[in-house]
Amino acid sequence: MSTDQEPTTITPYPDGPLLVRGEIELRTPEGEVIRPHRRTMALCRCGLSVIKPFCDGTHKAAGFRTEDEGSSEGP
Repeated sequence: MSTDQEPTTITPYPDGPLLVRGEIELRTPEGEVIRPHRRTMALCRCGLSVIKPFCDGTHKAAGFRTEDEGSSEGP
């Protein structure tokens, strides 16, 4: 295992997709590997994308909103 490999991260964006950075193996419900075209992927959270599991921006027009528990400002 190489020590220079960055860790994989998944970042939920408020009112938007899950942004996945790093090496990950993504599969269909049938177990087939989905080949990413980029090292960073935006995965749909609203369920409305026509290119699922990837985000196509439909969440914006649909008014998709998330409840961001960790987004409140500190003291």
